Amino acid sequence: MKPFAYDDRIGAPNRAWYWYLPLAAAAPTTIETVEYGTSRHKWLIALAVMLGTTLEVLDTSIVNVALPHMQGSFSASVDEIAWVLTSYLVANGIMIPMTGWISSRFGRKRYFLTSVAVFVVASGFCGAARSLDQMVLFRLIQGAAGAAMVPSSQAILIETFPPNEQQMAMATWGMGLMVAPIMGPTLGGWITDNWNWRWNFFINLPIGAAAFLMVTTFVHDPAYLQKRRAKGGKTDYTGIILLVVGLGVAQLVLDRGQRADWFNSPWILWGAVFAAICLIGLTINELHFPEPILDLSILGIPVFTMSVLLMVAMSFALYGTGLLNPIFLQELMGYTAWRAGLVLAPRGIGTMAAMLMVGQLARFRYDTRPLIGVGFLLMAVSLWTMSGWNTQVSTWTVTWPSLVMGVGMGMIFPTLSATTLSCVSRERVGYAASLYNMMRNTGAAIGISYMTTVLVNHEQTHQSYLAEHFSVFDAWKMSNAARFAPGSHGFDYSAQIIGGQKQGLGIVYGMIQRQAAMLSFNDIYRALAIVMMLLIPVFLFLRKPQSGASSTAH
Repeated sequence: MKPFAYDDRIGAPNRAWYWYLPLAAAAPTTIETVEYGTSRHKWLIALAVMLGTTLEVLDTSIVNVALPHMQGSFSASVDEIAWVLTSYLVANGIMIPMTGWISSRFGRKRYFLTSVAVFVVASGFCGAARSLDQMVLFRLIQGAAGAAMVPSSQAILIETFPPNEQQMAMATWGMGLMVAPIMGPTLGGWITDNWNWRWNFFINLPIGAAAFLMVTTFVHDPAYLQKRRAKGGKTDYTGIILLVVGLGVAQLVLDRGQRADWFNSPWILWGAVFAAICLIGLTINELHFPEPILDLSILGIPVFTMSVLLMVAMSFALYGTGLLNPIFLQELMGYTAWRAGLVLAPRGIGTMAAMLMVGQLARFRYDTRPLIGVGFLLMAVSLWTMSGWNTQVSTWTVTWPSLVMGVGMGMIFPTLSATTLSCVSRERVGYAASLYNMMRNTGAAIGISYMTTVLVNHEQTHQSYLAEHFSVFDAWKMSNAARFAPGSHGFDYSAQIIGGQKQGLGIVYGMIQRQAAMLSFNDIYRALAIVMMLLIPVFLFLRKPQSGASSTAH
């Protein structure tokens, strides 16, 4: 049977027979032959786009530990200061899926440079902001500008490197994408403690300037993109409106849902319904418009859809544990933000090492598919170990599962990234990167919202069960037992009842709350471990990528 053919004349796969194909990783997908990897400066290009990607992803997490300091500077409540994060994520989520279309209309290089420039300027204004309103506005601009960096850089790398080096390129680039959110709290905590929270934004200026100069010098639009830009075409205004409104409202619902008690809040309920209607309308519109904002027909390629779903599952675990682990260390273990960051930093080191290993193996044409299964196995083992944590665990007990999890993620990411984008025609790489990152970003948002909700709900459930086992008789026994336990704190129940000063009972209730929170963390880690176990054999459905001359046909 011939390779899966993507017919650009109709913008959709040959639907008569494509579902009968086995899933193929990085297989040739078009009739036309295009030579990749002709640039003499491919590694400088990789470095240039990686700098931009690192900045964009880093800013999603680096300010988290600085929020209490920003709250004091702006005299804001906890709910108000959270908009510093919400505004960035909402703008980012809206603009990511539009990247492919904007790049095809205005040029990828021009759009990338504009994004870097606006991002850097907005970062400077964020650092100089004098009020919360100014900060939220500048973060909104910063998030909208930075959205293009991740999908654009992926498309640039796929076109710059030959097929046998694409996984190595993705590994190098992925160090910025994967390590930045892991190292962000560590770096942000150090900067905030030793300098000032404003320097979390000011450090973007020199790095962004370097990225701008390198992209200007080394990155160029391919010929087909220049022809597409000159050709012009209809503008999908309906799709743009539905995309901006639907994804924007959906991001707000996901980010603010827990604070507003989800569907018990009328605005959350109607916001979710409105977002669903907009996204359904967007899907219908995009499938019928001749030049859509989102090329949803790419989802008809089985290997693309499979790889995206696996990446969403990994992002679910990556961002979920990235949220939970610092909370566990700081709230239950009493770690400072700086110490918590140091304890979790080995995960980033493990990710980098594994990515470089996978990239080198792919470069020498080894089959890296089994490493996807190994990666999910390592993630499952580490998460299952985390499910056994308690409030007395040592630093090493926390560190080594994080390290193992980082190695597992590093084994998965390069292969899946290269597979996802190399299975579409070259003219569709930009659209595929936008769709891929939109789903990854949405999966991460859903994961964070789901885990915060489960954490709170399970904590309440466990607290109810634990409180059932503490009665007035247990308090009386504790009061009597304290006399026979040398060095123990006194717990005189009678005196507390007579005097109305119930500090001892308050301490007991605090211990119950702490143990309930710990059990809630255990539940989430255990559920994630089971999901990762179920994904271990999925790599068997990905056929070995072809090599040699045939692999140059994309």
